[in-house]
Amino acid sequence: MKNILTPLILLLSLNMISAQDEIKTQNGSFTIYFVGHGTLYIEYNETIIHIDPWSKLSDYSQLPDADFILITHQHRDHLDAGAIREIIKENTQIFAPSVCKEGLEEFTQVAFLKNNDKLQTTFGELMAVPAYNIVHIRDNNMPYHPKGEGNGYVLNIDGKKVYVAGDTENIPEMNELKNIDIAFLPMNLPYTMTPEMVSKAVEMIKPVILYPYHYGETDTDILVNLLKDSSTEVRIRNMK
Repeated sequence: MKNILTPLILLLSLNMISAQDEIKTQNGSFTIYFVGHGTLYIEYNETIIHIDPWSKLSDYSQLPDADFILITHQHRDHLDAGAIREIIKENTQIFAPSVCKEGLEEFTQVAFLKNNDKLQTTFGELMAVPAYNIVHIRDNNMPYHPKGEGNGYVLNIDGKKVYVAGDTENIPEMNELKNIDIAFLPMNLPYTMTPEMVSKAVEMIKPVILYPYHYGETDTDILVNLLKDSSTEVRIRNMK
């Protein structure tokens, strides 16, 4: 655990991240750092929000300590206790669904959120939303992500709504998401969505900006073509 992020460590950590985007807000901006796969972090007013940190993607000893850690579900590419150990500090708050209890049992600063739970944080409102499969199932006829287990999250950061969907398909509950500015939607088979399903999700959510993420070897050009007439701006980053 790091107490001070020195300029040298900050420079090294940023060099490890493939891309970063600054998003303008009502009173300033926040920065999204794209770590890869389903993993990213956000910096807003010196607050660091890590989402599904995974040590396979980066050396988390070189990344900034977390004020908040959001975990979407229990799969190892989303819940990595080793990565959490590297970025947790005394007042870090972890939010996760209860299906993650076993993987987080060593940590004391955890609040377990159910679908549709809302709370106020120092960066703004946080809401947990459903994330699950309907179509894609395992050989035992169980969905890869059963309904009610995992969370997506909607973060309201200084008037900008950021939807990080987690591992999900284009589920009906997406119709209830309003005024989304930025959406991270997963696009890989058999676990989440096809490009066509992501396109349908965009029709429901109508985000201003879409970042497909967790897309593995899926051809992102297919999605770009599907949404070429959409009002949503599609931004492709290295989020395999």
